[in-house]
Amino acid sequence: MSSLLAQCLLAFTAGLLMNLTPCVLPAIPLKVRMILDSAESEVGPRIGSALAFLVGTLLLFALVGGAMAFLRLQWGFLFQSEWFLLLLVLVLLSAGLATFFDWSLRLPQAIYRLDSGGHLKPFLAGVLTAVLATPCTGPFLGGVLAFGLSQPPLLFFGLFLLVGLGLSLPYLLLLLYPRWLSKLPVAAEWSPRIKELLAFILWGGAAFFARSLVAETWSQAPVILWGALLFLWGVRSWFCGPSLANRLLPLLTVVVSLTLLFTVYGRSLDSELHWQPYSAVALASLAGDRPILIEFTADWCLNCKVLESTVYADTQVLEAARDTRLLAFRVDLTDSDPLNLQLLLDSGGAGLPFALVLNRQQEIVRRLSGLFTAEALTSALRRADR
Repeated sequence: MSSLLAQCLLAFTAGLLMNLTPCVLPAIPLKVRMILDSAESEVGPRIGSALAFLVGTLLLFALVGGAMAFLRLQWGFLFQSEWFLLLLVLVLLSAGLATFFDWSLRLPQAIYRLDSGGHLKPFLAGVLTAVLATPCTGPFLGGVLAFGLSQPPLLFFGLFLLVGLGLSLPYLLLLLYPRWLSKLPVAAEWSPRIKELLAFILWGGAAFFARSLVAETWSQAPVILWGALLFLWGVRSWFCGPSLANRLLPLLTVVVSLTLLFTVYGRSLDSELHWQPYSAVALASLAGDRPILIEFTADWCLNCKVLESTVYADTQVLEAARDTRLLAFRVDLTDSDPLNLQLLLDSGGAGLPFALVLNRQQEIVRRLSGLFTAEALTSALRRADR
């Protein structure tokens, strides 16, 4: 019972910490608007909005958790559908336009008649928050998923709902106690620029997921287009801003964002690990007396891309790879592949990011799940070389 209680606490904590991972970043603008829209309401409507947000989040987690528990589908399986990705890109683009130009999206009248309480927006914000959380695992979540898959389906289902509750908690508290927002600095003249910035966050999410919908040759085009539009926005805001404070926010945003883009996409190929596509035949023929790193990744996994541009490109990791003559394999789960999914499950993984470090005898030295540090990977590589 104590082990089960510990896993329940880990599931709730994992959901809470997912709010700090890159995957849920595109959902932040929607949640900010939802909270601000409810801030001036009475207690009753705020409680209704909080419950609607929670129901939306838990509903999506219930559907995904049920599919994993009863159908044994992969965490993140939704993102292996091009139709789902296309719909998500369109939703993020539309939400960005509505935020940037302060539009109200018009929905069919039948939906408005059903939404008599005015809680549709927080419900949809909860659904989208849960959707954007599902392609990646954050701290503790990989272990919780691996534990849950070894348990009866109903228990795994319950753990999933606890993850959703943890993910929702910060926004539930802000909806119920909006006066906490009064402790934040408020600058009315910044508000139009802040709304425009939130729109670019939504468009950034759309650009990232759009990469999986185009040919590999053009995969970076959506991100480059987003960066170009961001740069033009910064230039326009600098020359058209009514005050220095109003112009500094866009300028700072452009400098930081474009610096990150060049850092991620401008790395030399010589500074990266020499990845090879994974196959059992390649592993058997190439391994020999060398440590092995196997990364499970996907184009739609934002946390995976963060690791690939930071941890896997870290100087100490590259040095350890050279010293140990590391053999690095990638298992691509961008598209649905039963063999690769089974390999992930057989290796003790349940979601992305996930990596294995094997020693010279091809025994697992360490499993790395979610976001991890360069120090953790370097230590595992050194240990595998003994």
